[in-house]
Amino acid sequence: MGAVAAEPQRCLIVGPSWVGDMIMAQSLFKLLRARFPELVMDVLAPGWTAPLLARMPEVRQAIPQPVGHGRLGLSERYRLGRRLRAEAYDWAVILPSSLKSALVPWFAGIPRRTGFLGEYRYGLLNDRRRLDKRALPRTIQRFAALGLPPGASAAFESLPFPALHVDRDIAIETAARLGLDASRPVLALCPGAEYGPAKRWPPEYFAAVARHYRTQGWQSWVFGSERDKAMAEVVCRDAGPDCVNLAGRTTLTEAVDLMALTRAVVSNDSGLMHLAAALERPLVAVYGSSDPDFTPPLAMPGRARIERLGLECSPCFKRECPLGHLECLRGLHPERVVRALDALVV
Repeated sequence: MGAVAAEPQRCLIVGPSWVGDMIMAQSLFKLLRARFPELVMDVLAPGWTAPLLARMPEVRQAIPQPVGHGRLGLSERYRLGRRLRAEAYDWAVILPSSLKSALVPWFAGIPRRTGFLGEYRYGLLNDRRRLDKRALPRTIQRFAALGLPPGASAAFESLPFPALHVDRDIAIETAARLGLDASRPVLALCPGAEYGPAKRWPPEYFAAVARHYRTQGWQSWVFGSERDKAMAEVVCRDAGPDCVNLAGRTTLTEAVDLMALTRAVVSNDSGLMHLAAALERPLVAVYGSSDPDFTPPLAMPGRARIERLGLECSPCFKRECPLGHLECLRGLHPERVVRALDALVV
């Protein structure tokens, strides 16, 4: 199909299910706002993403996805689609490539349904795009391309980067409620990565960076989910005083507010890395098995540094090191990350 015949008025965007991907999707929202200033945008996504979407001024509302990740839940999707008919959306943009992600817009009777072909959903889409991975190597480009006419350029250099809005006064109140001192410089450490161990810089290396900055009067806050709690405890144990384990202690809303108060961030390639970039925190991103050309931190020049060894065996995109040595991360020593961070904050 060609470009939209009439300017769309109301758009339902089916969003992704990962923190980093949802943050990167804001580039699409910004692009759509620039193309169609009066467009109403609602995002259908897992309920836990609401704190992110609430900080994206382009989005009117988040609509909770009623079905858990990996479940078809046909009846629940049908009921939601029928209910959304009342919203009279005239356009749907479906970011995931799964069949089930395209069901709700179809049940809702949305007349134009845009997405990449995949997983037998040919009949559910009527604005079907073929994904050219070489022309669109980055996730942000693939999302943005779905908001442009077919064949239009989605050059990385021309795309708007995510930028989350945080009320600083509320963030300070959040820190106080959790017993944190926001008056001293804070180094945020993000040692987790949901994908697997091959993306996780050793916890003792994070601790070494924390010790270095403690000598300069900094404290460290370790961010992560409940699954990262034990690893974060190792970081805090090795880092010594002034290191606080926040893993599993905060909601996503609180994590966003607290991250906004930090002076700098060291993170694996993870959702928290994308969060730090969207909050415009000085950031050192450590890469092992993944590829920074595919999912780089979306930060303005001078705000982020990527550190990786670029070994012959990487990026392998494996959850665990297939060679058993994890040298792509173990060989990347803390001193190198300290030098990179010093270049951003000094």
